[in-house]
Amino acid sequence: MKVSLFVTCLIDIFQTDVGRDTVELLERLGCEVDFPEKQTCCGQPAYNSGHVGKAKESMKHMITVFEGSDYVVTPSGSCGAMFREYPHVFKGDPQWEERAKSLAEKTYELTQFIVEVLGVEDVGARLDAKATYHTSCHMTRLLGVTEAPMKLLNHVDGLKMNPLPHNYNCCGFGGTFAVKMSPISEQMVDEKVTSVEESGADILIGADCGCLMNIGGRIDRKGKPIKVMHIASVLNSQ
Repeated sequence: MKVSLFVTCLIDIFQTDVGRDTVELLERLGCEVDFPEKQTCCGQPAYNSGHVGKAKESMKHMITVFEGSDYVVTPSGSCGAMFREYPHVFKGDPQWEERAKSLAEKTYELTQFIVEVLGVEDVGARLDAKATYHTSCHMTRLLGVTEAPMKLLNHVDGLKMNPLPHNYNCCGFGGTFAVKMSPISEQMVDEKVTSVEESGADILIGADCGCLMNIGGRIDRKGKPIKVMHIASVLNSQ
């Protein structure tokens, strides 16, 4: 099965190890992975800030970049949800609507692809730890991926998953929200860190790097002995 990796800005710039783990994991599951080098931002920051015209420039570029791909897989529920939004953005556009639909229909978040397309729930990973899982807003509420991450994590040998209190609460990142409403964002992430502590976990796992950077940064500043890991790195642990 041929898969094109949509790596996302945050992973490409800040967390390249997550990109590597994603590729290694997919290849171990029998996928042939390519990386279209002309990919760039999906347009979400501009779109969420109301700059739709500027966002469309990035969107058109990304539609073109992935036009020849069989499947597009991304280790980010937020960015995957943005691709799924493209048909709405280009609704009624005779040149771009169908092309946007084509990209949206073949785009999957990593865990969603593994469970729903590959039909795999046990990837053969091992990690001796107590962990809890952060359900990011865009991935669960917009993309609708709720079960796949836990199905995969529950099959990781040696990993004990503890429930996260108030797991439905936002971590306060929300992209530009954390910049525009930083005092409120700080209170929200403090609540999330408290919930992680209450879970008794040594590791916080998530599937969106924006959330993990936000929560992980607050954990570091508060001096808490809790490690933060992207789910791709957990599933690629041996």
